[in-house]
Amino acid sequence: MIDRTDAGPDLTLTLDEDGVIRNVVFAHSLAQEPLDAWLGRPWGEMMEPAIDDVALHKIRDVRLQGESSCFRVRQRFPSGREVAMEYTTFSLGKKAGFVAIGRSLEAISELRSRLQLAQEARERDYWKMREIETRYRTLFDATSEAVVLVSVCDLRVVEANLCAIKDLDLAPGAPFLPRLDECDRRVLDEVLAKTRAEGRALRVALRATPFGGLWSLRAALMNVGSDALYLCQLAPIRELSVETNGADRFSMSTLIERISEGFVVVDRDGVIQTANDAFLDLVQIGSEAAAIGRKLTRWLSSPGADANMVIGLIQKHGDVRRLQTLVDGELGQSTPVEISAVGDDASQPTYFGLLLRDLTHQRCNAGASARAIAEASFAVDDYDNRTLEQIVKTTTEAIERKVIARALERFGGNRTAAARQLGLSRQSLHAKLKKYERE
Repeated sequence: MIDRTDAGPDLTLTLDEDGVIRNVVFAHSLAQEPLDAWLGRPWGEMMEPAIDDVALHKIRDVRLQGESSCFRVRQRFPSGREVAMEYTTFSLGKKAGFVAIGRSLEAISELRSRLQLAQEARERDYWKMREIETRYRTLFDATSEAVVLVSVCDLRVVEANLCAIKDLDLAPGAPFLPRLDECDRRVLDEVLAKTRAEGRALRVALRATPFGGLWSLRAALMNVGSDALYLCQLAPIRELSVETNGADRFSMSTLIERISEGFVVVDRDGVIQTANDAFLDLVQIGSEAAAIGRKLTRWLSSPGADANMVIGLIQKHGDVRRLQTLVDGELGQSTPVEISAVGDDASQPTYFGLLLRDLTHQRCNAGASARAIAEASFAVDDYDNRTLEQIVKTTTEAIERKVIARALERFGGNRTAAARQLGLSRQSLHAKLKKYERE
């Protein structure tokens, strides 16, 4: 037998006129097989007739009639290993026997398997994208707000939902709000400039002529491939009439609607019944209609300080005062807030009113206060005129100031979180801050 390591067939068999193997030439990939066991044995005995009956017929044809043929077979080797092989046979003459040249199909089978797996994965990804697109389109068209995707380059509508097309005539390809007056056009340009710079902008009011009435606009920047788009949400604003006669000269709902703190009313299940504009700004929704009927836990869901916990505290204690937590907006912005809440009945409330105060600026001020404490001079530079007790006290206070300042900076001015990390109560931390600020 010959061990052939160069490029060529994997296996070459020389057989006599009776189909008995007389010589075997094999490639390096089959070097571990004890192929000397094949010598002197009929080739057909090494194939399973139930599986390779066609191959046996072709071997008989080339042996008896001298016809060349090509066929595939599962070849069993002496070690018990089975390999898919493709053989080409040709006769050397009726008395001289014939030659079978075989090549392994394992590499081709592996490539086919990989190709099949890749095609299946691609098909799964395709249907997954179709499902996501269907859900997106359903939500896009089901919202009560007008939602528009606008090209940053030319301010033309790329995509719009049914509400935008019906109420504002913002069909794909149309210019975005082309008939604004000069004042509102300047406001729109400023909002879009801020959106390009910061990624999003707060809500503004525009009079979308010729459709009449005030519309609120909120914009955010998004990238789709290489294109930059504005995601604009527009919702009609209810214009309030001012009554001046007798008891109708003001209403509680009007005052709540116009306060700068977020206010929302929910039922026992946490479902929103009414909400003012400041709350809509916190959760980044354009209209009250889009919030009513949805659960407050969608935006107030911080562990240990979510909407369900607030309702539970009111039912147990009667009210909630200055509970600090986070509100997660629809556009991904989280805002620190302080919640005070009560129920409509002291014993068994059915509805709950929550007042949410934005703490963003307060936390900035707290951080500045913490830095001021950290930067205060506490060096002990005159030990000669102090007792040991005074030196220890001064040094301890200096270290305490630094640790408190670092804790406040770490938690963005959140005193509750800083006190928890320091192992203090919030009241103790507040007292220490007051003490050091006076010094």
